Amino acid sequence: MSQLFGIGDIVRVIDAHPPGHRRTPYYCRGKIGKIERVCGEHRNPEELAYGFDGKPLRRLYRVRFNQSDIWGHYDGPSEDTIDIDIYEHWLRSAE
Repeated sequence: MSQLFGIGDIVRVIDAHPPGHRRTPYYCRGKIGKIERVCGEHRNPEELAYGFDGKPLRRLYRVRFNQSDIWGHYDGPSEDTIDIDIYEHWLRSAE
């Protein structure tokens, strides 16, 4: 499986709301962040939750967001960030 993103790439989390178990938090959907780390390929937890084998494997990334971009009311320091592990099928290039 070829890797779509590398460290430093700017990505947007897709703003989708399919039914059922989803590992991607609602609060980061539609938001823009930066790839902080490539975490390798893993079985898809969205499939595992329903008793499937979780294949094909999905690439997992750690995406860093500015806190103020995630929480509109955030009044902490502007350099505060939050890192969220997000699977590749939830990400699109934002560049």
